[in-house]
Amino acid sequence: MAGESFTDVLIRHWPTALLVIFVSYLLKNRFNRGLNKYPGPLFASLTDWWRFWDVYRRRPEVTHIKLHAKHGDVVRLGPNALSFANPKALKTIYGLNKGFIKSEFYPVQQSVAKGQRLPSLFSTTSERSHSQLRRCVNSAFSMSTLIQYEPFVDSTTELFLSQTEKIYADSGHGCNFSRWLQFYAFDVIGEITYSKRHGFLEENRDIDGIIDYIAGLFDYVGPIGQIPILDLLFLKNPLYLLASTYGLIDATFPVARFAQDRMRERLRKDPSSTETTASFPPTQPDLLSKFIQAKTNHPEFMTDTLVTTMAVSMAFAGSETTAISLSAVFYYLLKNPRCMQILLNELDTNARNGHFKDNKYGVVTYAESQGLPYLDACVKESFRLHPAAGLPLERVVPPQGADIAGEFVKGGTIVGCSAWVIHRRKEIFGEDVEVFRPERWLVGQGKYVEDDKEREMEEKRIKEMVGVMLHFGMGSRTCIGKNISLLEIYKLVPTFLRRFEVQLESPDLEWKLHNAWFIRQLGFRTTFQKRDLVQPISKQLS
Repeated sequence: MAGESFTDVLIRHWPTALLVIFVSYLLKNRFNRGLNKYPGPLFASLTDWWRFWDVYRRRPEVTHIKLHAKHGDVVRLGPNALSFANPKALKTIYGLNKGFIKSEFYPVQQSVAKGQRLPSLFSTTSERSHSQLRRCVNSAFSMSTLIQYEPFVDSTTELFLSQTEKIYADSGHGCNFSRWLQFYAFDVIGEITYSKRHGFLEENRDIDGIIDYIAGLFDYVGPIGQIPILDLLFLKNPLYLLASTYGLIDATFPVARFAQDRMRERLRKDPSSTETTASFPPTQPDLLSKFIQAKTNHPEFMTDTLVTTMAVSMAFAGSETTAISLSAVFYYLLKNPRCMQILLNELDTNARNGHFKDNKYGVVTYAESQGLPYLDACVKESFRLHPAAGLPLERVVPPQGADIAGEFVKGGTIVGCSAWVIHRRKEIFGEDVEVFRPERWLVGQGKYVEDDKEREMEEKRIKEMVGVMLHFGMGSRTCIGKNISLLEIYKLVPTFLRRFEVQLESPDLEWKLHNAWFIRQLGFRTTFQKRDLVQPISKQLS
């Protein structure tokens, strides 16, 4: 009608208006930043709910591998997200001073204590905060400092061995090995960080439900992180956090609570001062003492909250990823008896030749483990086949845009590479990328190399493989706890195999993978039998 206002028309035709708005929204997403030229699922280009659903089903890494096999090196995973499979993209996306920052996926993983977010080295999107915090604590994680933490690892390892013998080997009971290794990793990180184990190994149970809580948290983080704004409706809801701040509810994560308890035990406050200082420091320096020292050295930046954040983040990232990697090493060895036997021969030969100092408990030092080339190859191959992170490591293209592996991508686009895709590049790792073959990491593929030129080519081949490995991340955001994780893995695997014969409870069954950002292994059940500790020949003759 002639006298009808726009509002009247809108009210009368509201279904059509909503449909137009919805279609316009989808079209805007479809052609966002010109990303419509890249292949991928149609629904992925229209809405991030496609990514949400794919991650919620818990096997997105399989989806990503299949999509890249079908479409090539660049695949569109969302209205504003691209996945790159070309190894040449790594240096651009993750290289130093390239201007790529972490996406909003990462803050979803921030812990909460007393209603406050705890942005960690891993979860902060601020490059400035990251570089400042990393400078403050970097020395605590250097390889030269590594030796200081070895007694902590030894203490927990000896307990792990005795508990394994008592609970499983002597009784003949089957073991949920992935969970048992998680107990170990949590207690090691507790020992290294606070000089106090959580108590998982002593009690053979999930103390305070910490492990189950973290598992549930990652189940939440994976899909919610695909649409980060949802986090503001749930765990980071401002009203919920405000109520926690004033003590009306307790939103503190169990791991954060454990860290705060350790902080209270370690710290005291001078009533006449606002400064917090260390009280009763451990005789052996642990990470918490180093974090507190960093606060003393950098009072302009480090706060009690940042000290707590560092302590909490160690439990989150340090235990989960290490346990996953340990499970992978043992599982692939058990599924490949030929490789297991070669490794056992290497351990036994070195034991007879007096390579190991500890011939009572069988604990292998980190230095000793570095003289075991086949062990090193097995660990690297496990990292390749089963990297802990199961999603692309997202970064945001800087405002001016960037050329990524021959593709110009506009600023603000989320880009990333998945370790599960990159680690299966045949031109880098060989045609048998789905096969567990540690020999690919050895010069000459495990065979004798006569020619210096051939050796040089083989070393170049291995260097190229090492250069594209993403299991600890890459660039300035490489996992700061990498050396601690390597310390645990390279010590426990040979130590455990010196002491126990491990078998799969059901050799014909495959484990089940559960991708909740980090890919946990379920159904990895084993049995153990005590193994006679091989002694040095010199000791046998005396």
